Amino acid sequence: MVLTTTLPLQSTFGEGGARRDVVRQEQQNVKDATTHAREAVEHGEQGHAEKLVTHAEAALQLAMKGGEDPHVAEAMTNLKAAIEHGKAGHADVATKHAENAVTHLSQIK
Repeated sequence: MVLTTTLPLQSTFGEGGARRDVVRQEQQNVKDATTHAREAVEHGEQGHAEKLVTHAEAALQLAMKGGEDPHVAEAMTNLKAAIEHGKAGHADVATKHAENAVTHLSQIK
C-alpha cells in the first residue's frame, strides 16, 4: 500500500520577492525623507519657519515608513523637534534639529 501526501504548491522563494519589494520601498521612503529634511534645512537657514515645518512634516511621514533602523528613530525624534520649534517660530533651533535628522537619515544603508 502506497500513501501519498499532497503539499500546497508554493514557491520556495515566494516570500523573498515580497520582502525585497518592502525593503526597496523603505529605502525609497528614506531617500525621499532625506530630500524633504534637506529642504527643511534650506528653508530654516533662510528663516522660513513655516516652510521648514511643511518639509519636516513630509520627511517625518516618509521616515515613519522607513523601516526599523535606529537612525530612522533618531531622525524621527529630530524631525518632531524641528516641527515643534518651527511652529513656535524658532527657525534657528528647528534648523539644527532638521540638520540632525539629515545626518541620521544619510547614515541609513
